[in-house]
Amino acid sequence: MSSLSGKVQTVLGLVEPSNLGRTLTHEHLTMTFDCCYYPPPPCHEATSKETIMMKNLFWIQQNPYSHKENLQLNQETEAIKEELLYFKAKGGGALVENTTSGISRNVQTLKWLAEETSVHIISGAGFYVDATHSSETRAMSIEQLTDVLINEILHGADGTNIKCGVIGEIGCSWPLTASERKVLQATAQAQAQLGCPVIIHPGRNPSAPFQIIRVLQEAGADISKTVMSHLDRTIVNKKELLEFAQLGCYLEYDLFGTELLHYQLDPDTDMPDDNKRIKRVRLLVNEGYEDRILMAHDIHTKHRLMKYGGHGYSHILTNILPKMLLRGITENTLDKILIENPKQWLMFK
Repeated sequence: MSSLSGKVQTVLGLVEPSNLGRTLTHEHLTMTFDCCYYPPPPCHEATSKETIMMKNLFWIQQNPYSHKENLQLNQETEAIKEELLYFKAKGGGALVENTTSGISRNVQTLKWLAEETSVHIISGAGFYVDATHSSETRAMSIEQLTDVLINEILHGADGTNIKCGVIGEIGCSWPLTASERKVLQATAQAQAQLGCPVIIHPGRNPSAPFQIIRVLQEAGADISKTVMSHLDRTIVNKKELLEFAQLGCYLEYDLFGTELLHYQLDPDTDMPDDNKRIKRVRLLVNEGYEDRILMAHDIHTKHRLMKYGGHGYSHILTNILPKMLLRGITENTLDKILIENPKQWLMFK
């Protein structure tokens, strides 16, 4: 592991952590999301089959998982290349691509995008939620799953020599399934051997992040090198959030740009808007957790791309940071959240 120690592993090879710059820690550049297709009511079935255009864009923005074309982000490689060039021009340096097995990971496309744009791209190893697990994945032992994760980092993913630089996003449902629990245990074992960063997609319940951390801890994971994603839609209660923050993992607010009246994947949750996300980040900063906060957009559907009138990968840099400054979060703190924290997390031990 000495060759990886102190380095970040991108799809183009090892880089010094200091070269990353401003980093988004949870994005997708090519994937499919058919596993979360949400059939529309009969009165909107025709709209769900139309191409994306101005007259149906608002409906798609509010019902993103009911429009089948919208779930095929893998069709937009050229548009995403242009977005990454724009992201670079606005001061972006790197992003973590969280697409894992089960949602059409394509590391060759990631390598091409990195070569074309000079943005550092770190690819994720592992498996998404149970609904996407193959019969082969379900049949594997913890040891076999561990070997898969280690191989994707040390040798290459999907039959290529393009290596992953992080485990995740590891998908968890609520309640956690037996197959997902095995993957979590394998993640902990692989992390213990490699000293690598890990990132988790929790189930949509406030108890899910707590349960996942317990499973990881019991299996030997390094919680200080682990990210809990999607806290903006998962732990909305302030007291519970501060209790969770004490567990020592990275706290990721990664749905910036998502503002929904009705959250299709969990109707009981009122999705916060960006102003509320900023308030949560400020709360965590004020409570002393500024060295554990990460931010991203988790773009995984077409409608969030600038090509379709969406906010794109530069939204945090161009719109959120100025608002955070207005709300009393200092430039030094923002540099810690976007540069120093990702650098520390992504660096192999």
